[in-house]
Amino acid sequence: MRWTALFEDLETQLDAATRVADDAEIADRVRRGHSEVPLADRLRGQLGLTLRVSTFGGEVFQGQLTHVGAEWLVLRGQTAEIVVPLTAIRFVDGLSRTVAVEKSQVLRALGLGSVLRTLARDRARVVIHTVDGGPRLEGVIDRVGKDFAEIAVVLPGEARRAATVSAVYAVPFAGIAAVSSR
Repeated sequence: MRWTALFEDLETQLDAATRVADDAEIADRVRRGHSEVPLADRLRGQLGLTLRVSTFGGEVFQGQLTHVGAEWLVLRGQTAEIVVPLTAIRFVDGLSRTVAVEKSQVLRALGLGSVLRTLARDRARVVIHTVDGGPRLEGVIDRVGKDFAEIAVVLPGEARRAATVSAVYAVPFAGIAAVSSR
């Protein structure tokens, strides 16, 4: 009877040690898996949620996450849609635990230039927020290059005409914290 109790105790200890080792291995695999997830895929898992995004320009934007591209996200705020380059994000608040991979190679490849070209094509009035927190540039995007956008600054309510343009600025993508449009 003593031997039976001893063997049962040893078996219990072995089972417990095995469970601890298995749990540690599972936790390690999960950590390694997380290390392979890019920010864009992490954010794609949040589509439809309301998030707060803080940028290096010192501004915080809140809205429903509607789109995520390779280099950007779009929030639908109360008064505007906001495009935020992923490189301009300091932190994101309001995430769930979900991750989603974009299956479409076309959508996965759309860079910031693609979004800005759409705004330029539509002649949308935009406000460019810069990563240094400097003055906002309000107007219409005239053209988009490989790594920059040119914005024609016009007064609020004015149409983009040669006579109403007060300045044209070339803004490198790296200097853009967010682009909001109504």
